Amino acid sequence: MVGEKRITHEYALENAKEIVGKMTLQEKAEQLTYKSAPVKRLGIPRYNWWNEGLHGVARAGTATVFPQAIGLAAMFDDELLHDIAEVISTEGRAKYNESSKKEDRDIYKGITYWSPNVNACIQRRISYRRRYNNSSRKIRCCNSLLRFRLYY
Repeated sequence: MVGEKRITHEYALENAKEIVGKMTLQEKAEQLTYKSAPVKRLGIPRYNWWNEGLHGVARAGTATVFPQAIGLAAMFDDELLHDIAEVISTEGRAKYNESSKKEDRDIYKGITYWSPNVNACIQRRISYRRRYNNSSRKIRCCNSLLRFRLYY
């Protein structure tokens, strides 16, 4: 938010282009690791984008935990899956906002969340060499989980 106005995608994109355009090659390269260095002259704080939210906000204190991705996909309930993704994103945003207030930019405190096993539903070789029958509905549920995580 800028003041009381909501930031639009176009504004964010233009702002990002402007900031990146002012960065040196060294400053850009330093942003490529999960422990991104600050760019003080542009007012960019350090940032750690190592975080995980596959089935809840992981490793960042108390949070709601949901079943693993294969269990979520097996529900075959897109509406409930959407609700779960909203809880994860809301908790993630709240934890990020709280950490930011304290200038705490350590590991697991950022707003970037990975879901490292999102393809578990599509992957035929699961742990313990067990095979799962991958119907198109399972794949659709996993794709829904990914879409909800990216956009909500």
